[in-house]
Amino acid sequence: MEKDTLISNCKILIIGGSAGSLDVLIKILPHLDIPSFALVIVLHRKHTEDNTLEELIAAKSIIPLKEVEDKVEILPGYIYIAPSDYHLLFEKNNLLSLDTSEKVNYSRPSIDVAFESVADAYGKAVVGVLLSGANADGTDGLIAIKNAGGIIIVQQPETADMPFMPSHAVQNTSPDFIVDIPALLDLIKRINS
Repeated sequence: MEKDTLISNCKILIIGGSAGSLDVLIKILPHLDIPSFALVIVLHRKHTEDNTLEELIAAKSIIPLKEVEDKVEILPGYIYIAPSDYHLLFEKNNLLSLDTSEKVNYSRPSIDVAFESVADAYGKAVVGVLLSGANADGTDGLIAIKNAGGIIIVQQPETADMPFMPSHAVQNTSPDFIVDIPALLDLIKRINS
């Protein structure tokens, strides 16, 4: 499945995951320089006002973290994390918006909702990554990104703490790359290079 072509013209790298995916991010983020694209993270999380996830990500990366509020502008070189209990939506005018509609795949934020929205707003300028997790959230969103001309990457299921989510995606999509953690880091470093 792997291709030799480098990923270019990326405006948004969006990473989705659930159980087991934070560990992957903690292994990758310390090794990334400030990118030429926006890095958006959508993790299943409990409904809480706790900002521990944001604090942990900020501590592990030199990439500055921008707080996500309704109608915040999305800029290259920043990390954006979907807040607890909101779906993250992308608008065509480079704004993020928040939505409290019903849960999708038992989750809010839903990976599918964010992936489908970013595909609609940014099309082929999107790279979507799906990591470890225990339900099917993310598969439909990856299909939307692929159909819009974007690149989709899935964590190798056998390297995931919770392999169901990436396995479901591999079985139901056509990933451009199926990677372990070191290969994922290498791919991210090669985006727009």
